[in-house]
Amino acid sequence: MDDDDGSAPLDEEHDHPTPEWVSTGSLPSDTEIQTIVSTGYKRFRHVDEGAVADYIPALAEVSPEAFGVAVAGVHGRVFAIGDAEQEFTIQSISKLFVFALVCNALGPAEARQKLGVNSTGLPFDSVMGIELNEDRTMNPMVNAGALATTSLVPGASPEEKFEHIVAGLSVFAGRTLVVDEEVYASEAATNDRNRGIAHLLSGYGRMYCDPDVATDIYTRQCSLRVSARDLAVMGATLADGGVNPLTGARAVSSGSCRRVLPVLATAGLYERSGDWLYDVGLPGKSGVSGGIVTVSPGKGGVGTFSPPLDEAGNSVRGQRMTTYLSERLGLNLFTSSPRQEGPAESEG
Repeated sequence: MDDDDGSAPLDEEHDHPTPEWVSTGSLPSDTEIQTIVSTGYKRFRHVDEGAVADYIPALAEVSPEAFGVAVAGVHGRVFAIGDAEQEFTIQSISKLFVFALVCNALGPAEARQKLGVNSTGLPFDSVMGIELNEDRTMNPMVNAGALATTSLVPGASPEEKFEHIVAGLSVFAGRTLVVDEEVYASEAATNDRNRGIAHLLSGYGRMYCDPDVATDIYTRQCSLRVSARDLAVMGATLADGGVNPLTGARAVSSGSCRRVLPVLATAGLYERSGDWLYDVGLPGKSGVSGGIVTVSPGKGGVGTFSPPLDEAGNSVRGQRMTTYLSERLGLNLFTSSPRQEGPAESEG
C-alpha cells in the first residue's frame, strides 16, 4: 500500500521528490519532458563504463563519447538532446522491425509457428540454443530467429526482399533509410557464424529461402543508418498501433504491434531481458552499435545512442538513461495506478 502522508515518493539515489507520472494517461507537459530529458542527459553523459564493440572493424572506429537521446510522443512531439541526430547502423534493432513486417505479412499465427516467441536466456548468437530448442529458431530477437525472419520477408528475389525491408523500416522512421556500405562490407567479411547458423537452421527445415541469401540480406538490414531520433520515432510508431506519429503513414497493423511487443519485452535484451524488464518495465531492443529503442504503448518511444557496451552487448549509458526516463516520465507498464491524493477520478 502506498504511503498516506501526502508526500511525494523519494528518489532512492538522490533523496528528493520525483514526479508521479505513471503508465496510465499521457506523457507530461512539453516543458516537463524537456527538463527531464536534459537532466538525465547531464547525469549520465560522463559515465565511462563499458567498451565499444570491436569484433566488427568498422564499428570499432566510433567515438565512445557519443551520446544522444530522443523521446517521441504518439501525438508527434519529439524531444532530443546531445548526439540525437548522429547516424549509426541499426544492427540488431532491425530484428524488431523486420519481425513486425513479417508478422504483418504472414499473420501472427503463422509467424509464431515458423519463428517461435519464447525467450532463451542465452546469448544472441547462441548455437547451443538452436540444438536445445525443439523449434530451433526460438524467437525473432536472437540471431537464429532473426535470420529465419528475414528469410520470410516478401519478395521473389533478394533485391525485392531487401527493398521491402528498406521501404518498411523507412515508414517506421518517417524518412528514407540508406545502407552504410562500409559497415556492410566489414560485417559481410566477418559473419561466418551467422552463415553457419543459417545453414544449421536450413538443415532443420527452419529457413524459408536460401540460407546464404538470407544471411546477406540480414547483414544489409543491420547496416541501415539511423539516429537516436529515428529510433524514438520508430518506437513511437509501434506505440501508436503502427502509425507513424509524424507522417501519419501506417507501417504495420495494430494487431501486428500487439503481437510484436510482448516478444520484444521478453527477449529484446537477450539474457538480460529479465533485468531490463525489472528495471525499465518496457519492451526494448538494443544493438551492438550502441543504440537502444524502447516502446511505451499508447505514449511514445525512446531512442538512445551511446557506443560503450556492457558484457552482454547493451549500451551502458543507454540502459541507465532509459531507466531514468521510464521512472520520471511514467512509462513503466507495471506502474499502472497513481497514488490517490484526493477523490478518485472516475473511469472514462
